[in-house]
Amino acid sequence: MLYDIFIFLDKLDFPGAGLFQFLTFRAALAILGALTISLILGKRLIEILKRKQIGESVRDLGLDGQLEKAGTPTMGGLIILSAIVIPVLLFADLSNIYIKLLLLTTVWMGAIGFADDYIKVFKKNKKGLRSYFKIIGQITLGIIVGCVLAFHPDVTMKEEVPIDSQIKLYGESAKSAPVFGHAEQSLKTTIPFLKDATFDYVKLLDWLGLYKYSWLIFIVVVIFIITAVSNGANLTDGLDGLAGGTSAIIAFTLAILAYVSGSVVFASYLDIMYIPNSGELVVFAAAFIGACIGFLWYNTYPAQVFMGDTGSLSIGAIIAVFAIAIRKELLIPILAGVFLIENLSVIIQVGYFKYTKKQSGIGKRVFLMSPLHHHFQKKGLHESKIATRFWILGIFLAIFTLIILKLR
Repeated sequence: MLYDIFIFLDKLDFPGAGLFQFLTFRAALAILGALTISLILGKRLIEILKRKQIGESVRDLGLDGQLEKAGTPTMGGLIILSAIVIPVLLFADLSNIYIKLLLLTTVWMGAIGFADDYIKVFKKNKKGLRSYFKIIGQITLGIIVGCVLAFHPDVTMKEEVPIDSQIKLYGESAKSAPVFGHAEQSLKTTIPFLKDATFDYVKLLDWLGLYKYSWLIFIVVVIFIITAVSNGANLTDGLDGLAGGTSAIIAFTLAILAYVSGSVVFASYLDIMYIPNSGELVVFAAAFIGACIGFLWYNTYPAQVFMGDTGSLSIGAIIAVFAIAIRKELLIPILAGVFLIENLSVIIQVGYFKYTKKQSGIGKRVFLMSPLHHHFQKKGLHESKIATRFWILGIFLAIFTLIILKLR
């Protein structure tokens, strides 16, 4: 909104209006705006939730300090969603297809998470929204995202012309500046670790002569990633500040990845695909970072509010769609490694229990409790120490993710 207004004012030579053309300036406004909104809205929302007695019901799982959390206001994800959406609407270019896609993801998964929290809190049904409704919602979002990224004319990418070809076309002067080919729609993505390596989903069916239907494979992959990462974020939201802090670290890394992917110079230097218009996602990522950090003001130990599924399902889906949009989805297992190990701990625990019960009649467990953060709680570590160490692990994985780009 403000972006369009100031672009119009800049055409009229209005003093200072040209600042809105700078991506970094708008990203700074977005993060400050998100922080301000989350801090102001958070306090008021917590008061409202307390008055309406919208608190978390807690089962006794034998964890230290667990019963003390009973009655803590939940549905705090509304703080995060508001702090993301409002700055993006104000400072981002709303005509950008990637911004539209991320806004849709935020609202879509926020609505599903809100429905789940509403049923738990107001209907007093601890199971919340039935799992198949969540899955249907995630699959539907995956189909929409996959179709948009596969077919929308504004979703394009460019690959750098090899230096030999540049010299043939432009002479020795070609060495002075990077040259990229024509913008084209593509299902290619970046492969970690390997130099000059991209993976094209078309190749999966090309050997069968069915390359025209490769978009179906791409959509299936998108659905899987969105479902896995959103559920991983949901599982990680089990300790005060854990999901919010981890997501802020991931969002910061995604902002860097979006910036370099949308820059001709950095895309050439790092030898990655140049994705036109993807740099606008830096504004969205900035709002996401500000929202997560602002939420931590009220969510760090001892938490004054929980994000609930309203927040956790949304932030996981945002991270997934963001990574897919800039064609860095193969980096998710590393970048979102905390979410991954939380997911795997549950899968391993449940799978091993069922297997041993079938074999011997007595189910055995690999971990004292799953997800993994509860295992460490059972071992006697304080939850604030666990959350902090998981943040440190998240920072390590984020730095390693960025190093991978240069290693290529």
